[in-house]
Amino acid sequence: MNLPQPSRAAPERGFELIYRDECLLVANKPAGLLAVPGRGEGKQDCLVARVQAEFPDALTVHRLDMATSGLILFARGAEMQSQLSRMFRERLVEKRYVALVAGKISPETGEIALPLIADWPNRPRQKVDHDIGKPSLTRYRLLDYDAGNDTSRVELEPITGRTHQLRVHLLAIGHAIVGDELYGGRPAERLMLHACWLSFVHPLDGRPLTLASDPPFRALTDAILSPA
Repeated sequence: MNLPQPSRAAPERGFELIYRDECLLVANKPAGLLAVPGRGEGKQDCLVARVQAEFPDALTVHRLDMATSGLILFARGAEMQSQLSRMFRERLVEKRYVALVAGKISPETGEIALPLIADWPNRPRQKVDHDIGKPSLTRYRLLDYDAGNDTSRVELEPITGRTHQLRVHLLAIGHAIVGDELYGGRPAERLMLHACWLSFVHPLDGRPLTLASDPPFRALTDAILSPA
C-alpha cells in the first residue's frame, strides 16, 4: 500500500504536517497539546491555532483528547468542513489507534460494547451506565504482549465516538491505558494512546486516501499498517 509521505515539522511550524491538498490537511498532534482552544488564560495555544497560522482556511472536523497524540483531519473552508463532518457522522472515516495497556488482553480480538455517559460529579471523567448511557462500541486486537512489563500493545477501532471512549472501555475490562492519570492507569511520562490511522474516500475526487503515523512511544508493526 502506498501511503502519502509525511512532511516533517519545521521548527517555526510547531506541528507535523502529514498531508495537504486544496481540500484538507492532516496534522500530527503531540501529546499534551490541546486540539482546540480551552477556556481561560493560557489555554489558547492549540493545534488548530498553529495550523491556522499557516493555513488560515483550516477548520476543525474532529478532536483528540489533550493527552492523546496522533492524526487530526482539518477541512479547508466551510463547504469542505460540512462534507468531512458528515463523513464522520456517517462513520465513513475509518480510525485506528494504538495503545499500551496493563495486563494481557484475552481473548486476543473482541468488542467492548458498554454504554457511556458523563460522570457529572467527577467531570471530565466518563463512566459506564447501563441505564442511561449512550451505546458505545470499540473493537480491539492484541498486537503483542510484554511479559516482563505485563503490558499489551493493542490496536483499537472506535466504531462510535464518545468522549474518552477508548480510555473508559479499556478500564472497564480491567486493562487501563498506561499513563492515564484520569482513570488510574499505571504511571508513565504520557498517556500511551496514539491515533495512528485515518482512511476515507477523498470527498473531491473519490480516491481512497489513507494516512498513518507511528506512535512516539513505540513503532507500529506491519500489522497496524496493513489492518485486516
